[in-house]
Amino acid sequence: MISMRPVLEVHHPEGFSLWPTSHEPTGLLVLDGRLTPEQVGTAVHRLAELNDVDPEPGEERGPRPADPLGAFLHGLLTVDPYVTGGLYVTDSATGTVFEPGCCYGLEEWREWHQVADGGGVVWFGHDPWTTGEAPRAARLGRLVRLTQAPDDPDSPVIELPVDELRRLLAGAERDLCDFLGLVRPWAERQLPGHAAAVTRAIARALELEPAADEPATEEPAP
Repeated sequence: MISMRPVLEVHHPEGFSLWPTSHEPTGLLVLDGRLTPEQVGTAVHRLAELNDVDPEPGEERGPRPADPLGAFLHGLLTVDPYVTGGLYVTDSATGTVFEPGCCYGLEEWREWHQVADGGGVVWFGHDPWTTGEAPRAARLGRLVRLTQAPDDPDSPVIELPVDELRRLLAGAERDLCDFLGLVRPWAERQLPGHAAAVTRAIARALELEPAADEPATEEPAP
């Protein structure tokens, strides 16, 4: 059986106290609707941390707020977000795993549809664990081949029908939507002055449409 899950690369946020987080080891956290509130907190922390960057000269992002919470969230709420991670594919029959390499982000997950729709080859970052080559997915007729290190003759390979890839992508999108469904109530409890803005930012980061009833402007801080 082949499975596909959206994952975020996380670590335990030592010394972080703006909201509760879980004690996740460094690794990949599956984003779906089964996360605990503390795991949601860890994911939101990581998303904010990844995008906690100062404006470049000429960028119109506004000044970084003076308060610690507003300052930490500023990048997430004002930049085009980066999400380290991707779609993690496992073939349980063979034990083969296909995972995105470094320099690839979960925000690019919709590129997988290019493969399903016959767009040729899509590369997924670099693989620092072998030769630094880029993992890739390629459509070959009615099959899709996932290769972790294309220039390595012993590289792990997963092959699956195109229709199966489409089914897996639909499941991965449901997982991301379910995760986003946890973010809003979590943010309403933990970040009441920023709940709508954070939810919109994470929807944007994950290439998901925000809920239709989301307000169009950021909520003022209390």
